[in-house]
Amino acid sequence: MKKLITFIGLALISNSLHAQGSPDYGSGLKINLNQQGDKYVRFILWDQFWLRNTQMNPGSMVGGEPTDNSWSLGNRRLRTLAYAQISKRYMILAHFGINNQTFINGGGSGTSGTGGYGNGKKPQLFFHDAWNEYAVFLPGEAGKFTLSLGAGLHYYMGLSRMTMASTLNFLTVDSPIFTWPLIDNSDQFARQLGMFAKGKYGKLEYRFSLNKPFATDLTPVNVTDPAKAVAVDNNGNPNFSKAGYVEYQFLDEESNVLPFKVGSYLGTKKVFNLGAGFYHQKDGTRTSVNSAIEKHDITLVAVDAFADIPLGNAKNKMAVSAYAGYYNYQFGPNYVRNLGIMNIAASDPNFTGSKAIAGVGNLQPTIGTGNIIYAFAGLDRKSVV
Repeated sequence: MKKLITFIGLALISNSLHAQGSPDYGSGLKINLNQQGDKYVRFILWDQFWLRNTQMNPGSMVGGEPTDNSWSLGNRRLRTLAYAQISKRYMILAHFGINNQTFINGGGSGTSGTGGYGNGKKPQLFFHDAWNEYAVFLPGEAGKFTLSLGAGLHYYMGLSRMTMASTLNFLTVDSPIFTWPLIDNSDQFARQLGMFAKGKYGKLEYRFSLNKPFATDLTPVNVTDPAKAVAVDNNGNPNFSKAGYVEYQFLDEESNVLPFKVGSYLGTKKVFNLGAGFYHQKDGTRTSVNSAIEKHDITLVAVDAFADIPLGNAKNKMAVSAYAGYYNYQFGPNYVRNLGIMNIAASDPNFTGSKAIAGVGNLQPTIGTGNIIYAFAGLDRKSVV
């Protein structure tokens, strides 16, 4: 209950932020490649730094010392995104950075102990997105219809608005994470290698993709009772995945130049959308019963609604923002993943009390087979600074 109350408080608190849709955000750092300004390179840089106090699950220790509560500082996200509009039809995008660096973990591969490559130091940069995109039908060329095709490591993963959320402007402190249901198992930080199609027909926006999931190879625990079988991520030679999301934008239309969905426009747009999406991969997980392996499809569907309504005088840049979504996840029987963002704890081998099923630190059940209803609302305004 304490965690729930904290979450509701964070969701409803009046937030000060610069949204992607805000005029103050502008176009980032933009370098024009011609006098007309229709050929350009744009750069966006952001750093989200967290100060946290975490109530640990029983049996946790940090730095070899048992603890039930700990303070930490860390880089939640440190990113650079650049895209080049080479011609009016062709664009290339690259997005790289680091995530989840703390004083004790989140460092580069092989970092441990003390010294130049000690605990948490020198994290490894990696690409989050890297794709090419070609506009087949630009606005006005085919009536109300537009179409762009692209390929690469991409974020057009369907399912829901929150699955493709921008990390620049969450209304709440962070994503609920379950909206990235494959996170770092069969995707690379919510992305997969694939091909996508996106566009609009009037106020209807669509996004579809065909992808090759990253290979997973977890070994299922063998059981004799089928009711106790637990599905784990093991897709062998992965089958292609299919994903899609469509939404109807009843009021102001949103830009679809990039896949990242805005958290709040701070009163600069009046938005109300209804959307629905899916993700499917055949034979994405496995169970073992009496030493016989059974494969299971991953089938995920969602419907959601988003509203961002200006309040008062436009110069105040205030808005009420709200989101609600229903998610149905089918990963196979009894599938569950316990996750903890920037979890700094390890297991205390000397602890003899009762432990949480999820594990130590801030691990908690986050993703699994079943149904989720998620909603939040908030009053947000532009900072006076």
